[in-house]
Amino acid sequence: MAQEYPAGETRPRRRGRKVLIGLVVLLLVVAGLLVVADRVAVGVAERLIAERVSQEISKQGAQSATPDVKVGGVPFLTQVLDGRYERISISLRDVHASVEGDAVHLPVLDVDARNVRASLDTLRSGQGDIVADTVNGFGTVSYESLAALLNRPGLTLGEQGGKLAVSAPVDILGQKFTVAGTADVTVGENGKVALRFNNLDAAGLPNLPLARTILNNYAKGISIDVPLPDLPFQLAIRKVQPLPEGLAVSGDAKNVPINSVS
Repeated sequence: MAQEYPAGETRPRRRGRKVLIGLVVLLLVVAGLLVVADRVAVGVAERLIAERVSQEISKQGAQSATPDVKVGGVPFLTQVLDGRYERISISLRDVHASVEGDAVHLPVLDVDARNVRASLDTLRSGQGDIVADTVNGFGTVSYESLAALLNRPGLTLGEQGGKLAVSAPVDILGQKFTVAGTADVTVGENGKVALRFNNLDAAGLPNLPLARTILNNYAKGISIDVPLPDLPFQLAIRKVQPLPEGLAVSGDAKNVPINSVS
């Protein structure tokens, strides 16, 4: 025979279930609020870093679109309390800088900072350094900018079979020829791009020693070490590689204040 309970009294099991459900709902609400707070804090930090990077880019006499900053690692708030962040990614687009008075265009420059240290006071006040143990960067230099640095009328650069390709009009023995060929591209001294054009030819070139000498001299004239603008975040260029979209440049640095990019 089922046990009877006085009117208005809830069975213990049902009451326990309601309490449990209530706790679960409460925990979900609290968890949701923490997630929201975490994401809000991330947004604030990303905007702060983007502003500081923009300021420092301007101090270098360069320009770019607004930096896109992403702070990695979850949860963010525990990283704030610890003052150490797993990863901060900074993407710069449409960067314009100057080299010896000539404009250089980098369509893209992506920076990946690892093991970043920043105190809570720095995030609050915007004062102090945000330091990364390691920074790796990858960007592209437009071929139009690189060609302008060579200062040869009509010269165009591009990528062909993974190599840097050149085409240019050249006067040889009173006739105009289109010179074409490829170059070896390496990192030269002081982070310059070393161009060595050793495979140039021209259709219809007379089979004369003087004509070949003029062509070889032209190749030597454009086989130079081309300076690039100082990259932000103290990045030292380690590798260059011709790609269809531009000359790819990659570099790295250690112990870098990423909110002071000069």
